[in-house]
This record gives sequence, structure tokens and C-alpha cells, in this order.
Amino acid sequence: MEETKGVVKHVLLAKFKDETPAENIEELIKGYANLVNLIHPMKAFHWGKDVSIENMHQGFTHVFESTFESTEGIAEYIAHPAHVEFANLFLANLEKVLVFDYKPTIVRC
Repeated sequence: MEETKGVVKHVLLAKFKDETPAENIEELIKGYANLVNLIHPMKAFHWGKDVSIENMHQGFTHVFESTFESTEGIAEYIAHPAHVEFANLFLANLEKVLVFDYKPTIVRC
């Protein structure tokens, strides 16, 4: 196994509050995606909704994945004023959240 050099993934699982309107969720997702334009260490952003048939999502409905070049880049992102402002708004609309950072590992067979 080989750790991918220069890549760190920041994954956020979310369940929005039931009272958060779909239009607000859409605007929050657009705001999250725009952070890649505002915060230099953030290299990429992807998101999606749960489509699993296994029913093991534990109530989480959305996943957000950001790519960074280092754990230092994640620290810079977390402290950035644009992230702090957005996170306060975003988190206020969530019922539950889980954040996980990892360095991808390639398995060669």
C-alpha cells in the first residue's frame, strides 16, 4: 500500500434540519462549492446525496468532499474568514454532522 503524496481529503457528512427548505439547502451547497474560489489551499470540491440501498447512512443525507495538498492546507482553510463565516451559517442548518480528514492510500495488487 502506498499513501498518496500531496493529497488530503476533507469529508463532511450532513443531515439538514427538516425545517430547512430545499431552496436554502441548494444555496448552502452553492456557497460551499464557492469556497474553492475563495480559499487557495482548497483544490477541489464534490458533493452528493445518499443513494445507497443498504440503509446504513445513520440519518446522514449529504456528503461533501474537499481536496487539499496537506493537513496544513486544511488548517489554513478552517481558519480562513470565508470558511468561518460560511461554517457558522451552514452548521446552523444541520441536525447532525460528521467530519473526517484522511490521506488516500493506493492499494496495488
